[in-house]
Amino acid sequence: MASAQTYRNHLRFFPPFHFFVMPVLLANLVIEIVRLVHTTTAARGWAVVVALALVALGASARLMALQVQNRVIRLEERLRLERLLPPAEQGLVSSLGTRHLIGLRFAGDDEVAQLARRCAAGELRSAGEVKRQVKNWRADYLRA
Repeated sequence: MASAQTYRNHLRFFPPFHFFVMPVLLANLVIEIVRLVHTTTAARGWAVVVALALVALGASARLMALQVQNRVIRLEERLRLERLLPPAEQGLVSSLGTRHLIGLRFAGDDEVAQLARRCAAGELRSAGEVKRQVKNWRADYLRA
């Protein structure tokens, strides 16, 4: 790891996807559209449809990976909160949405309970709001 992870640098790009696959697929779509405009044939129209399908496939693959990641984060954070919260506050876990749990995963054990209480009270509404409140950042280098 090059540097410590923080709110300012925690966004993750997957270089093969973000800087190769999607740019190539998008460029292919643009090229096929330009070809269709210059020479309108059924074959060129079909090439545009295939190029669009490839872009949709690439985007869908990424979105599915992120959805699975979010489900795992939700499970991990619910288990962690059930371990860290006092028995009287266990019901609080079910009131937290996925966005809250995604933000809470970066909070250290010493502050996650207080942040969870603030989320449940409606004080923190988004993952970004939660992450900005984290003082003791718990890095996550294994994200999709």
